Amino acid sequence: MNFLNKLERRFGKLAIPNLMRYLIGAYIVGYIIQVIHPAFLSWLTLEPYFILHGQIWRLISWVFIPPGTGIIWAIIMMLFYYQLGMNLERTWGTFRFNAYIWGGILFTIIGAFALYFIQGQQVLMGGYFSTYYINMSIFLAFAMCYPNMQVMLYFIIPIKMKWMAYVYLALVVYSMITSDWPGRIAIIMSLLNFVIFFFSTRDYRRMSPGEIHRKKVYREQTRTNPSLAKHKCAICGRTEKDDPTLVFRFCSKCDGNYEYCQEHLFTHQHIRR
Repeated sequence: MNFLNKLERRFGKLAIPNLMRYLIGAYIVGYIIQVIHPAFLSWLTLEPYFILHGQIWRLISWVFIPPGTGIIWAIIMMLFYYQLGMNLERTWGTFRFNAYIWGGILFTIIGAFALYFIQGQQVLMGGYFSTYYINMSIFLAFAMCYPNMQVMLYFIIPIKMKWMAYVYLALVVYSMITSDWPGRIAIIMSLLNFVIFFFSTRDYRRMSPGEIHRKKVYREQTRTNPSLAKHKCAICGRTEKDDPTLVFRFCSKCDGNYEYCQEHLFTHQHIRR
């Protein structure tokens, strides 16, 4: 996180606002190409062999290739991920969201070239690499930020984001088991941005003896006085009594035991003593 702070101070102006609009726009262009001239899509795939032989555009053109779904489900998917991406950008800020998305794209490209050299510089490997798992990383990151947010699955079934995330993770594990090694490398590299995000946002201080003692004392205080709120955001002052769906986390970068709600966890200024 400190590394991202330094990058943001130096390169923050280069971040692209509303990046999801451009990604969805790329999908739309890809679908138009698929309808008008499907064979042209083969010129857009992430093929290290052709990239090393001059077809540099393939480094980014693979992002235009749409998922292999029907047009109706494609529209639903694009609207869904557009909303997730825009909300994540508002939560994290433009630069951090850009870093997350471009990180997923960069790791996928690195994975493609690593597989290319591991497999003996084979041709036609582009089928292993797509934006499918990058989109999944957007969903998983959103589910981490808003685990208790409820959505309507298939517009009918109400379900919390965290339960959908568990289903997604189960699908990833199943794909890892059933895929060959090239497929596994593609999955791992495409989701590496989420893995880094997950471990960089863990608060490992909660396992320290001092933190365990503090929580024990706090539980005893709330047990003797049930009217006290258990969680309170250091920014907005809201508690779980104001909104039971709010999620609270302690910030590992602040000096002291400062707790924040889901809306201010990634946007607050760190407190230094």
